[in-house]
Amino acid sequence: MKTRIGFGAGTAGLADGGARFGELVDALERNGFDSVWCSERATGATPDPIAALAFAAGRTRKLKLGTSVQVLPGRNPVLLAKQWATLDRLSGGRALPAFGLGVAEPMEQQAFGVAREERAPLFDEALPLLRRLWSEDTVDHDGPRYHYDGVSIGAKPVQQPLDVWLGGRVFSELRRVGRLGDGWLPSFCTPAVVAEGRVVVEKAAADAGRVIDPEHFGAMVFYARTEMPSEYARALAQRRGVDPDEVITVGLDALRARLEDFIAVGFSKLVPVPLQPVESWDEELDTLADALLDLQLTTA
Repeated sequence: MKTRIGFGAGTAGLADGGARFGELVDALERNGFDSVWCSERATGATPDPIAALAFAAGRTRKLKLGTSVQVLPGRNPVLLAKQWATLDRLSGGRALPAFGLGVAEPMEQQAFGVAREERAPLFDEALPLLRRLWSEDTVDHDGPRYHYDGVSIGAKPVQQPLDVWLGGRVFSELRRVGRLGDGWLPSFCTPAVVAEGRVVVEKAAADAGRVIDPEHFGAMVFYARTEMPSEYARALAQRRGVDPDEVITVGLDALRARLEDFIAVGFSKLVPVPLQPVESWDEELDTLADALLDLQLTTA
């Protein structure tokens, strides 16, 4: 099993609106991190993920480029397919699209203009369309929400197929990963919880006649360097229904131990995400690399 350590820019980590995003990207590339993952908050200071990843692609040669996660319902599948195909081609095949339904926050839901009950049906129709647009010369589709006659995005992604990662933690989301996804990247979960969730994902994949690559199971791992960020912890407990002490590590020793626990249950794409403001990305990522990147040599 190949273990890969990426880094999540998150929302707290780029609270300045991404003014120092170039410093972050350069430090990740220099230290040998596997990937950068950009979150989406349409109504917040966090940069748009596709624009940020395009910026990162132009500054790097090896760093993979992922979203954690990008909202799919509310987007035009043809235009979205074109964006990801373009990013993959311009970066030489480094795109890591990851999609979700979107957070249950009123401002974000207004931004995407999709009723909560419509999110899952839209997602289930749009994702197979993206795959077809990335692989077929022309696409005909007559569905309940989208209709296309001979549509094409022109240039296809370098990666064929272009793997799609999905987030989510509840049962319906886990089954969707198995039915439609190529990888699972949940957040706010413990190693024990994701180990149980993997069983559901793999069962749903088998029921759909599919197999998820064993190396396509990962996790976003939230950390604080010094102390639990109390305001965020309260919001986390309220919105997610979880104990912050169980899903947020404090200190680098605890973060490393948590990553080792994920590796022990077969999760190998690991993405630390900072919850406190970072004064120097160079210092933060140099220190993190020294503490964690030898885990990328792990095999099982």
